Amino acid sequence: MNSEEKEARRRHAIKLKQKGWKQCKIAEAMDVTEAAVSRWLKWHETDGDAGLQCRRHVGATNRLSVEQKRLIPEYLSHGAEAYGFLGAVWTCARVGKVIEREFDVRYNKSHVARILKELNWTPQKPIERASQRDEPAIATWQTHTWLDLKKKPVWNAVCWFSWMNRVSTCCPAVCGLMHLPAAHPS
Repeated sequence: MNSEEKEARRRHAIKLKQKGWKQCKIAEAMDVTEAAVSRWLKWHETDGDAGLQCRRHVGATNRLSVEQKRLIPEYLSHGAEAYGFLGAVWTCARVGKVIEREFDVRYNKSHVARILKELNWTPQKPIERASQRDEPAIATWQTHTWLDLKKKPVWNAVCWFSWMNRVSTCCPAVCGLMHLPAAHPS
C-alpha cells in the first residue's frame, strides 16, 4: 500500500467518525486495529488534515557527522601500530576502538563495517598461522608427497565388496573364483 492509499484510508476513517461511527466499528470496517484509528483521530485533532499525511521514516540520527566520517581514513592512515595495536592490520574491532577514542562514539563491529564500506575502505582480516610453521617443508610436501599420493590407484566399491563378500569368507572353493588379483588391498 503506497502513501496516497494510506492517507486516503485515514481520511475515510475521519469521515466515518464525523458521521457518528464508533472507533471499534471503524477499525472493524477498515480491517485495522482500534489503536490505529485512535492515532489517526488524535493526529487529525491536533494537526488537521496535515496530520493524516504520511511521514518519512528517518531512523536514528547519525552519531558521527559527515566531516567526522571523512576524517576516519586520515586517522587510519597513521597505521594500527600508532594506536598501540600489534601488527599493521585494520580490523573492524580496531577501527571501532579508534572511532571511540577519537570521537567518543561507540559502534559495534557490524556497523563499523558499514561505515568503512561507505568510505570505500575494506577491513582486513589477519591470517592466523602458527609461529612454528615451516614454509619450505610445506612447499616440499605439496610438490612431492602430495603429488605421489594423488598418483596412487583409487579403490572402487566393486573391488572392496567382492573381496569382502560372505561367500569368499566361508567357501574357500568359491573364494578363489571371486578374488580379483588387483582388487585385494594386501
